[in-house]
Amino acid sequence: MNPLHQRSSGVLLHITSLPGPHGMGDFGPAAHHFVDWLASAGQTLWQLLPTTPIGPGDSPYQGVSAFAGSQWMVALEPLIAKGWLAAPDLPGGGFDPLHVHYGDVLPWREQQLRTAAAGFAALATPTDRLAFTRWCQAQSDWLDDYALFMAIRSPLQGQPWWEWDPALARREPAALARAREDHGDEFNFWRFVQWQFDVQAAELKAYANSKGVAIMGDLPIFVAHDSADCWARPDLYYLDEHFQPTVVAGVPPDDLGPLGQRWGNPLYRWDRMAAEDYAWWTARVRRALSQADVFRIDHFRGFAGYYEIPASSPDAKTGRWLPGPGKALFDAIEKALGQLPIVAEDLGFITEDVHELRLACGFPGMKILQFGFGADGQHEFLPQMWSRECVAYTGTHDNDTVRGWWLNASPRERAFAGAYLPCNEHDVHWAMIRACCNSVANMAVFPMQDVLGLGSAHRMNVPGVLGGNWGWRFTWEMVDSETTRVLGLISAASGRAPLALMGLPG
Repeated sequence: MNPLHQRSSGVLLHITSLPGPHGMGDFGPAAHHFVDWLASAGQTLWQLLPTTPIGPGDSPYQGVSAFAGSQWMVALEPLIAKGWLAAPDLPGGGFDPLHVHYGDVLPWREQQLRTAAAGFAALATPTDRLAFTRWCQAQSDWLDDYALFMAIRSPLQGQPWWEWDPALARREPAALARAREDHGDEFNFWRFVQWQFDVQAAELKAYANSKGVAIMGDLPIFVAHDSADCWARPDLYYLDEHFQPTVVAGVPPDDLGPLGQRWGNPLYRWDRMAAEDYAWWTARVRRALSQADVFRIDHFRGFAGYYEIPASSPDAKTGRWLPGPGKALFDAIEKALGQLPIVAEDLGFITEDVHELRLACGFPGMKILQFGFGADGQHEFLPQMWSRECVAYTGTHDNDTVRGWWLNASPRERAFAGAYLPCNEHDVHWAMIRACCNSVANMAVFPMQDVLGLGSAHRMNVPGVLGGNWGWRFTWEMVDSETTRVLGLISAASGRAPLALMGLPG
């Protein structure tokens, strides 16, 4: 399914935000129920945040692998159904249904996964063992490095790979062979968890597609320094002889911050990637397309030009712009994989070369309606200025909720939005959803928080703030029949859902 070139609408909700008894959302029954709800509300797209393992601050944008799936999204119910895991006892009082408390949830979930892996080793049928073996063989190009990385890392309590025994950090073949033998059980545990991630993700995608709902993934442009990717191929990054970055990623100072943003990710050696015909990126996109029908690439501007910050600099004030790989990268990927269903995140400081690259690749960009009320009626983020080839958002995971935005906006912005939409505090979320749906944009997407009309306390992320983010969850009690009905009516009236949702003949 590819919704990019047809009128469609959908909801942005991360897997971890789903309801469920086990401390955080996962691929379990609530995910399938959410698909049913989307279909009942006339929605044909479910947009996720990255499903790769989380990193510092619980962020899904700083994971230890660009290829692996987050072990925390593996649902326990299918493992129980297989007989590999007994129904677990929840900690006293159960988990918070409205927020993911990662410090409490993750150790508990890891123990359940380890028990399930032991149950598989002891009780699996020959059919399941064969399926596991064949899957491991099919995914070995990334899986073996990731599983060994995690196996070595586990007893070292997360010690970064460049501080490991030098023979392991340098990936000397004899040292790798010894590590795989010494950590055989742990190696197999991480392979088992990834197998179950893939099985459950594939089942959810197939179920969504059967209901007419496409899955939209999210691909961060950079990888973390302390990652299986850097350890496996340090030659593809600007690292010194001690495997430390010489330059790092970020963006320069702007109106939002006098110091800019120093992200700290190692930068790609695009020359070396080009010499391999961008094989690493082709493999990464192939993996993304196995899990989603379409995906967003975060920080798309970095492919046209990227900002290089000396690793010694404490902030992003010192840096320079350098050319990215440009269209050659996407030509190489498309030659290998065919037409690419990609949405380009083209927000922030965007120069003409970024627009030219996006248009040359044929990728739609993003328009955020919240951003449209700071100037006049010709602002690029107002619907009358959009083209069909874009994805319209009320906001993203990095924005305040629409209700929160209204309460925190300047009096001028609030007056402009109130006249333009028109609306007030109580219905601004529906007014923005309606404006996105009634626009010419082929796709319209709304965070679940905006569909529910929630305030700032429910936002997903505050950029630049470490801690307290990524934990929001909802419960089904928050989703009443009127919310479902109104979302369906707006989508149908704007040509994004069947007229039957309005009680009219098709």
